[in-house]
Amino acid sequence: MNSRDRVRQAMDFVQPERVPVDFGAHRSSGIMAMAYANLRDYLGLPKRPLKVYDIPQQLAVLDEDILDLFHIDTIELGRGFCLDDSEWSPWVLPDGSECLIPSWVNPRKNVEGHWLVFGPDGKTPVAMQKKGVLYFETIHWPLEKTPHELDRLADEIGFTMWAAPAMTSPPGPVSAVTEEGALYLTAGARKLRESTDRAIVGLFGGNLFELGQWLFGMEGFYVLLAGEPDLVNDYLDRLTAIHLRNLEAYLGAVGPYIDVIAFGDDYGMQTGPQISPRMYKKYFKPRHERMWQHAKALAPVKVMLHSCGSFPEFLDDMIEAGLDAFNPVQISSANMEPERLKAQFGGRITFWGGGCDTQQVIRSGTPQEIREHVLRNMEIFAPGGGFVFQQVHNIMADIPPANVVAMFNAVAEFNGTEPIAV
Repeated sequence: MNSRDRVRQAMDFVQPERVPVDFGAHRSSGIMAMAYANLRDYLGLPKRPLKVYDIPQQLAVLDEDILDLFHIDTIELGRGFCLDDSEWSPWVLPDGSECLIPSWVNPRKNVEGHWLVFGPDGKTPVAMQKKGVLYFETIHWPLEKTPHELDRLADEIGFTMWAAPAMTSPPGPVSAVTEEGALYLTAGARKLRESTDRAIVGLFGGNLFELGQWLFGMEGFYVLLAGEPDLVNDYLDRLTAIHLRNLEAYLGAVGPYIDVIAFGDDYGMQTGPQISPRMYKKYFKPRHERMWQHAKALAPVKVMLHSCGSFPEFLDDMIEAGLDAFNPVQISSANMEPERLKAQFGGRITFWGGGCDTQQVIRSGTPQEIREHVLRNMEIFAPGGGFVFQQVHNIMADIPPANVVAMFNAVAEFNGTEPIAV
């Protein structure tokens, strides 16, 4: 059984011979560049150019030797693109380390020494990384003051931090809706498919709730949801139509070459959902169903949703709408304990994550505590399939490399694969 078969079998609720493992196939399953550099040094691996593909989160492109060493079964579609050195430009991480970023990203410092990234016009700042801060943060909400001007919706999406062309992961600012862009995406996806037996994850997006927060501001969108249902329905209808057009173009280009299509929408907080189940059913479930079912009609893909936090109250509706998996399974948030999730939803949805808590355990636990924590979670989630190991969101910049190795060695112990020698 190869990695692709292993992931597909797990997602069909058949327990494979070992639990499939994800590391870096999603923007929430990776590692920050500074931690990645430390990890490679700790393992005594050869020096490689440090490539940062996700600028807001400072995420590193994982090299093939790491994927092999850690027995990784997945890969992100973007790894099939930007393979030429000319497509990368030098930059500097917050700790002064040299790195490379995609050449189309053009961060510039302002007079205060903060880094700014700009929207498609090259003039409007959409994100800022302040001096001494690890991340970029949103500083522009395009429709915050003009929420009724929805005729500009398609254009304004590009002026949000996560959707701006300058912020996308490889293949970068390439649109599948143009013939040239579709051919480019198809060629890269086909080549990646032929070069690996890992399951390929295509990051589509298709955000609904979250994009409302990016466009109108978080507080502003809450007010609209509660007080202006007609406007919200108009916004969501227009946005869903945009997503469906993009989905058809995207899967028309790469559908035969990916295994999982990933959508995004953060519905949870640490203590529970951001909105009520009633509001999810009213506004978002019908649109999710249209997109997720359409994706399955267009290509032989499994549908995954990224949502942080606690939202088990939504999962029955999401499963009914066509969801196959969700990540990162934030087991440290309310009502998201592994035992509870497995008992309530096991056999109906794949838990793509929940393998190791990144808020506390991998940060401050001893290697033995990390081992015990990971083994316990795997013992709960693995039986009967429906589980892909992933730590709960990205490994942060200050995580000791020994703790990262302890986590993956616990996975190797459970799976009966070769541990990582240090």
